[in-house]
Amino acid sequence: MTFWTRLLPFLSWPRPTRRALRQDLFAGVTVGLVLIPQALAYATLAGMPPVTGLYAALLPSVVGILWGSSPLLAVGPVALTSLLTFAALSPMATPESGEWVTLAIWLAIYAGLIQFLLGALRLGLIANFVSNAVITGFLNAAALIILVSQLPALLGLDGGGWGAALDSLTHHLAHPDLTWLWTLAFGPGAMLLLFVQRRLWPKLPGVLVVCVLGIAISATLGYAALGGAVAGQVPAGLPLLQWPDALTLEQHRALLPAALIIALISFTEAMSSARSLPSPDGRLWDQNQELVGQGLAKVASGLSGAFPVSGSFSRTALNRYVGATSGWSALFAAVCTVLCLLFLTGYLQHLPRAILAAIIMVPVFNLISPSAFVRLWRASVDDGVVGIATFVVTLVSVPYLHWGVFTGFVLAMLFFLYRRAHPRLIELGLHAAGTLRDRRLHNLPPIAPGVLALRLDASLTYLTAPLLDRFIRERLRDEPELRVVLICASAMNAMDATGADTLERLQADLHDRGVRLAFSGVKKQVRDVMAHTGLLERFGEANLFVNNRDAIEALGETMATPT
Repeated sequence: MTFWTRLLPFLSWPRPTRRALRQDLFAGVTVGLVLIPQALAYATLAGMPPVTGLYAALLPSVVGILWGSSPLLAVGPVALTSLLTFAALSPMATPESGEWVTLAIWLAIYAGLIQFLLGALRLGLIANFVSNAVITGFLNAAALIILVSQLPALLGLDGGGWGAALDSLTHHLAHPDLTWLWTLAFGPGAMLLLFVQRRLWPKLPGVLVVCVLGIAISATLGYAALGGAVAGQVPAGLPLLQWPDALTLEQHRALLPAALIIALISFTEAMSSARSLPSPDGRLWDQNQELVGQGLAKVASGLSGAFPVSGSFSRTALNRYVGATSGWSALFAAVCTVLCLLFLTGYLQHLPRAILAAIIMVPVFNLISPSAFVRLWRASVDDGVVGIATFVVTLVSVPYLHWGVFTGFVLAMLFFLYRRAHPRLIELGLHAAGTLRDRRLHNLPPIAPGVLALRLDASLTYLTAPLLDRFIRERLRDEPELRVVLICASAMNAMDATGADTLERLQADLHDRGVRLAFSGVKKQVRDVMAHTGLLERFGEANLFVNNRDAIEALGETMATPT
């Protein structure tokens, strides 16, 4: 990769053929027609003016595809990132207010800068520290939160809390009016149509069809004049790139934790989308380059006056499904957004908010997966606990959703450290096949009288060295007739300073007791540490066997020889 292709990765795109461009044009228009109503819906979910969803769908999608590594990843507004935006800003401002918009812009910029720096410094592996169990718990909780948050808009109820919503529902059921009945037709009716379309006509842009029908019926009926909630006036014209208004130092500090959570969670969402769909031209997915692209896309969204964006799994899958071959499809989808901003915004004002709620809720149902927790639990009890804890804390901590991720992350790290500090440490015996196996499991004799053979299935570090040291000393206390301790080091991939110091002290104590310390199958990286710390010279080559077979033969002969 040259300097320029690293700086401008889109220069390495293969030259498109006419056939490929036709496919990308069709795919781009299809995705673009779905993106426009989704962008409006996700803007409302983020508490932003609807037009900012179109801003988030324009320049960020272009920047994300040009500087990313996945040619089919659709970048733009998504449900999860929009929810995180709403949750982060809820304690700080009023939705759709000027202050809210300013905070959302800064949030997008901060989250983007975090991702850009991680990618530029080649630190993409940091995203892997958010385990699958944490993501599973968080996604399921976030999906429930999204569904509940959209119920008032879907059913035409007051959104001032559960009490107000229930009072409103009771009132409408007792005295149903025409406006509320039309709201039910728009909201639940749109959900029903979208579910039927997905099952029977998956290639049909159902979101677009529902929106066109909703706009036409709403405008004909005068739904807004009847008191129905609609998208309202959507300003025409392209977004202006400008630096956001200033915030106080306290506001900047309050945004940083949320920006970090959005950066990590949205990138894991984009990772799952990119990894699940292989590149048509065979290019390998580069997580560091994708971090750069996603980061720049978020910054572009903020400078466009919008909110944080991410990679969309549903639009990426649709992009692939309708035959996209390269990043050109994303550019064609952006053209659709441009045309909408210039010529079609006048029609969008009639779009019922109940339909926007339905557009948000239908794809979110796919995020709810109780069976995922069962799989986590069956694979590992630790992961099951982490997933459930993340799920519960996320629900309880609304609107501070980052506490759910933080709880899951800390629990996952604690379980990880506990398992690393308690690795499998077994005594070995000579099996009939001539190999060394677990003595207790197979009821085996020692490899020779007076020989203790053991294996630590982990690296010898500050976490595991005390365990090995205590195990050997306890066995020597219980069996004073032992004359040889053989450490089978084939599973030992590394050794740190604590491990080296532990072996040095152990060897000195064993030597004073007349007990020989030997090793078999020592790997090069461990042997190098022994050489650098002087342990090789202290142990002597006679106590370092190439493999277990050599150790068995040599120690068997030694212990059989009369002293």
